[in-house]
This record gives sequence, structure tokens and C-alpha cells, in this order.
Amino acid sequence: MRRKAVVIAGPTASGKSALALRAAAEFGGTVINADSMQVYGVLRVLTARPSPEDEETVPHRLYGVLPPSKVCSAGRWQEMARAEVEAAWEAGRVPVITGGTGLYIRSLVEGLSPIPDIPEDIRAEARALFERSGNEAFHRLLAQRDPVMAARLHPGNSQRLVRAWEVIEATGRSLAEWQEEPNLGGLDADVLTLVLAPEREALYAACDGRFMKMVEQGALDEVAALAALRLDPALPAMKALGVPELLAHLRGEMSLEQAAAAAQLATRRYAKRQLTWFRNQIPDAKMVQTQFSERMWGDFFSFIHRFLLTQ
Repeated sequence: MRRKAVVIAGPTASGKSALALRAAAEFGGTVINADSMQVYGVLRVLTARPSPEDEETVPHRLYGVLPPSKVCSAGRWQEMARAEVEAAWEAGRVPVITGGTGLYIRSLVEGLSPIPDIPEDIRAEARALFERSGNEAFHRLLAQRDPVMAARLHPGNSQRLVRAWEVIEATGRSLAEWQEEPNLGGLDADVLTLVLAPEREALYAACDGRFMKMVEQGALDEVAALAALRLDPALPAMKALGVPELLAHLRGEMSLEQAAAAAQLATRRYAKRQLTWFRNQIPDAKMVQTQFSERMWGDFFSFIHRFLLTQ
């Protein structure tokens, strides 16, 4: 019988963490984080990481495992996630991979292009050059070094621009060339992928309400603690949803109400991008057009149960 894994994905505030917890508790699973911000410590509340009580209910892995001073690439996460999936299988448990970072999930299920690890000094130089140049000028510089990738990327896509630069700088080959190579590292298993895709109005309302709850639960204190570390503003943890806005409030640049409104808008836009990505990039997933709630568990139970029993 082939090994099995369950992926529960979706945009922020869709209820995927609650569904993953319920599924892991019911089927003897280990919850494995696939959220690019929940891998970092410090921001438990602001990244909607499972509570300590939830983490004690069933095994949870890859939550808060890196300091915010580090960069977690898809390749690094894939390596850690594969190890946790194998450990779950060896323990006789079902890996339940959950999160909203689509590239992480695809890297685990389908594998990644065999791009070598980029040395940290080259990554730092690329980020510094981008900060000095700005989007438009950096895009023009990339067009001189790698016209193929520059033609594919919008000047506003800062993360991918920097990635394209650091790859050609470190390897001498365009990222486009690497992406044509066969993928490596995908799971040799049967994978059930569920994507929670609520109606937009309901999802946006959930995003707005959850952010205000985060503020009430101490998100501002978390951001203050993050600011005290004096980290590079270009690091991923410094760009987590709500961090730039709450930092601006702490610097006295906007009121808490203004910061919350700006963060809510950024969260809604991010959720919209996540929905679009999952619909277009994971065509084999089962799309569920609603948020998870306990009253729906019976339907999910039957579907997951059949998958786990199918040989």
C-alpha cells in the first residue's frame, strides 16, 4: 500500500489550521507547517500560529523553528518538511501538511528545480543592491544581466526580482534555465490536496476580524519585540502581514486605527492573491468553496477517510 499524505491549503483566515488539527486528531496525524511566516519565532499571534494548547493536542512540526534573522527559502523548507514527513510515516502517523504558501506546498508534492543553495553573502548583496536602486532601476539592471527573467517579471515584484538576480550571480545561469530542469525532491506518495476557497466577501470579513483580534491578543507587543532586534528590513519576517503597519504605528507615523486599516487592506489583497494562485497552480486539488467549521467536519471526515483507505 502506497504511503499517504494530506495537504490542507487555502488563503489566510480560511480555517485551514483548524481543519488540519481536526484531521490530525481524528486520523492519527502530525501537522506540518507550510506557512512561510509561521516558521519564524517571535510572531506567534500575528502569524496566526496554532496556540500552545493546539500544539499539545497532536504533534506539530516546523512552527517557530527559525529565528526572524534567517531566510527560509522554498528549498530549505522542502528539506525540513521531507524529513518531518518521513518521521511521521516511520511513527505510523499521517502527515497533514497545512499552510497558505503555495510554493512551499508545490515544492514538497512536485519537487523543485535543482538550483544550488545561494551563499548568504550573495543574497545579502542582492538585497542591498535592490534597496539602493529601487524597483525600476533594479529591473533595468536585471535586464542587462538576465533579459529573459526581466521580461517575465513585473518591476513591482521585488522578491522575484532579487531571486532572479542572486541565482544568475551565484550560478552564472538564468533562473529560467534552472526552471527547465526536471524537478527534484517531490514526495513518492499518494497525496490528497484540499484547498479551502471561501467566497470573497466572507473571506475578507474573516481577515478583517481576525486582525483586530490579533491586536487585542498582543500583536503590537510582538512587533515591538521584533523591532528591538534591529533586523534588516528586507528579511522576510520583517515583511509579515501587519508588521510594516504596526512598526509605522510604533514609530509614531500613524495611529493604531490607521495601521490596522492598512494591515487589513494588505491582508485582503494577499488573500486574493493566494486564492488566485491555488486555483491556477494546483489543478488537481479538491476546492472547497467555504470556510471550515465544525459542523462541516462530517463531510471532510468521509472524504479523507476514503482516501486513506484506498489502496
